[in-house]
Amino acid sequence: MLQPKKTKYRRPQKGRMKDITKRGAEIAFGSFALKSLEQHWITARQIEAARQAITRYMKREGQLWIRIFPDKPITIKGLGVRMGKGKGTPEYWAARVSPGRIMFEADGVPFEVAKEALRLGAQKLPVATKFVVRRDYSEEK
Repeated sequence: MLQPKKTKYRRPQKGRMKDITKRGAEIAFGSFALKSLEQHWITARQIEAARQAITRYMKREGQLWIRIFPDKPITIKGLGVRMGKGKGTPEYWAARVSPGRIMFEADGVPFEVAKEALRLGAQKLPVATKFVVRRDYSEEK
């Protein structure tokens, strides 16, 4: 599972997500991509589940790029713990995703295979997504 090797702070504040994404809104590597239409925290487990579903359908042909990284530790206090006594321990890692963010990119497979693979990957994610194709893509490759 994805997680950072080292962080500056062990338990950062929650923060707020607002506005559409400015970075990572264009297809950079592949010909096909999965774009987010909502904002959400996506856990490392969800990213891994989507990656497995996509690569399994593509039968390990072509190439897949994961454009999001879970760098935010999410803390949880134990069950039955009373109020106060500080912040909980980090339980899992999450990536912040805003509307318009490209999450996965694929290349080296036919259009139909990429569309179905990214659809299966999108089912594993808690956000509404959209399948997008590079502008200069042509099928005769």
